[in-house]
Parts: sequence; C-alpha cells; structure tokens
Amino acid sequence: MTSQPTADPSGTAEDPRGAVETVFRIESPRIIAGVARIVRDVGIAEELAQDALVAALEQWPRDGVPDNPGAWLMATARRRAVDLIRRRENYARKLAEIGRDLSDAAPPEEPADPEDIDDDLLRLVFTACHPVLSAEARTALTLRLLGGLTTAEIARAFLVPEPTVAQRIVRAKRTLATRNIAFEVPYGPDREARLGSVLDVIYLIYNEGYAATAGDDWLRPGLCEDALRLARVLSALMPKEPEVHGLTALLEFQTSRSAARTGPSGEPVLLKDQNRSRWNRMLIARGITALGRADATAVGAPGPYALQAAIAACHAMAYSYEETDWPAIAALYALLAARSPSPVVELNRAVAVSMADGPAPALEIVDALAAEPALRDYHLLPSVRGDLLTRLGRTAEARAEFVRAAELTHNTRERELLLRRAAEAEVS
Repeated sequence: MTSQPTADPSGTAEDPRGAVETVFRIESPRIIAGVARIVRDVGIAEELAQDALVAALEQWPRDGVPDNPGAWLMATARRRAVDLIRRRENYARKLAEIGRDLSDAAPPEEPADPEDIDDDLLRLVFTACHPVLSAEARTALTLRLLGGLTTAEIARAFLVPEPTVAQRIVRAKRTLATRNIAFEVPYGPDREARLGSVLDVIYLIYNEGYAATAGDDWLRPGLCEDALRLARVLSALMPKEPEVHGLTALLEFQTSRSAARTGPSGEPVLLKDQNRSRWNRMLIARGITALGRADATAVGAPGPYALQAAIAACHAMAYSYEETDWPAIAALYALLAARSPSPVVELNRAVAVSMADGPAPALEIVDALAAEPALRDYHLLPSVRGDLLTRLGRTAEARAEFVRAAELTHNTRERELLLRRAAEAEVS
C-alpha cells in the first residue's frame, strides 16, 4: 500500500481510540495481505488483523499511540499469525511447507521467476479473484479485504442488499479455505483468465475513493492512490494488454482532477465549477501516454476501460467546461453502451447528450431508466433528472428530485450539495 500519513500527532493524544480506527482503516489491507502471506488463508488473516485492532484499542489509550502505528499493528498481527501456526498440531509440516523462520515471521521465499510479482497486495487481489469464486464474490471480497470497505459500503457500490454482500464474503472466504487456494499471483494463462476481474476490482476500489458512498468525506484519497498504483504495476507487468493500459489511463485522468474536486471545507465542487488550473498536468500527460499504449496494443474495437479513458481524455484536454467536446463524449458513451450495456452507462450517456443536444432528449433517456431495478435507490438518477428539469425551467419538479437524491445518498458532503441545489431550484 502507498505510504500515507497515519494520524495527526496533535490529535492522537487526545483521542487514541480515534487514532486506532483511523490508522486501521488505512493500514488494514496491507496488514491482511502481509499476514495472508504467512498463514495462506485470507479469512484467518482478516481475523488476525482484527485481533491486532482489538489489542490497539486496549493498549493505545493506556500507553499512548506508538510513533509508527501502522508498523505496530502489522507486527502485532504477524506475531499472532506465528503463534497460531505454532499452536497447530501439524506445525512441523507447515514449517516445511511454508519454509520460513518463524522466530521473526519473515515472509516465505517465493520461486525465482522473471514474471513473479513481489507485492502482497497484488497477491491478495489475484487470490480474491480466483475463478472458483463468482464474479460478484470476487469483487465483494477484494473490496472488503483490499479496500477496507464495510459490507454496507460494498452493497451500495453493487446496488444490492447488504445481507447479500455479507453472504458473498463469508462464502468466498470459506471457498478459498476449503479449496486450499494458493496465495499467489498466477502465471501464464491463469493470470490472463483472472485479469478482467482484477481490473474490475481495482476500478471499484478507485471509485470508492473518488466518490465515497458513505461517511463525512467525499473523497478517500488513499483508496485512489492504491488503485492507481496497482494499475501502474499491472501496466508494467502486462505491456501487451490494452485494457490494463486503458484502466491506467482512466485512473490517471480522474486523479488529475483531485485537487479541484473539493472546496476549502471539503465540500464537493462539480466539474463545471472546477478551477482547471488546479488539474495535475503531469497526471494528464501520463494518462495520454497510457491511452496511446492502449490504442497501440488493441486488436479490434477498444474495450470498455479504453473507451472510458477516451471520454476522460476529452475532459482533460478541454481548458474550460464550455470548450469540452460533448458530441465526441456522447458518441463515445454510445460505443461504451453497445460494448458494455448498463443502466449506469446509459445515465452517463444522458448527461453527455444533454450537453451536446440539449436537456429534452436527455430527459427522455433518463425517464426510460426510471423502471430499472438496479437504479431504484441510486441517488444519481434523481440528481441527473433534477439537473435536466432545472435547465428546462421545471424548478418545482427539479427541487423534488434533488431532495429525493439527498435522501438516498449516504455521504454527508454529497447530501449537503444536493440539498443546496434543491434550495437553489426553489429560489429560481
């Protein structure tokens, strides 16, 4: 995981429990991945990470927050992993199998292979994306382990009930354990077979950081940084895979806007209101390079990530909102909808159509989505509809849509923005 600040030293002494929770949320994916490399079981690794959290909640309020809280949690979890293995009746067999010195819990030696990836987080992603699991279970498990998301947050990302997600995670961990799935990054054809799921997981993790489904903060930069880092590593590893480059390009472009997406108090700033001089031109240049690699390696029509990257490139290369090539974006969304049909893609296409052809045809697209079960509790549907109604002068209806969107979102910052837009619609 990328290095991140753990906690403000000025605040940890006053609120050690808060420091524990903050540090654990940041560090838990790295801790789970590191421990899983020892015990070879992601379910047990998650339990040991939780044990370390409990130990911190007991000790830090009494003894103070350590200088390096993340390292303390990792060391505690690894010690408990060693103790667990020592207690097993088959300790001798495990010692020979894993091949490590338990006295310091050093990670096991990996086979010398030119394609080997020495990254525990990537091992965790590929293990959680094993084909013995369903596509839904792979993504839910990895978001839980790598992204540190709660089942409620994952449920909102999937647009499915929370109990469904909880069952998927439990069954996925049980399946990996009973099938004795190796904790590794696979080679050759096996790696290719799992790549699509890995890309989807990385993208969902990034999206949770880009626009958090719940909480007081609209952005969770740590998740964005980790997802982007993983995408870059995969790009270096798989230089002939166009969709890997497409995803990397997309995340580079999206990350380039981060500094402009929030105001002084952390409030969301919409795309049309962003100060584009704050966009990171270095990341935009990296995105253009990655998109070029995706185009150069593609065989046939571009994939969904390359298409989304091309859309993001249109925004990145426009120096003002008014200069954006909306007809091109609408055309790209039409290609994306044909390549990967989804109600969310269609909703995004409606926004592009509204800018290219006006709000009336876009409203027809949005109204056709009203019956989609997957969008029933999706706050962006009434939000987009409210924007279109505002532009059509139907302000009373627009206000009702913004209020409904505010009721559906679980993010405090986004709720404030939607209620402000509802008040503005009422005034106008």
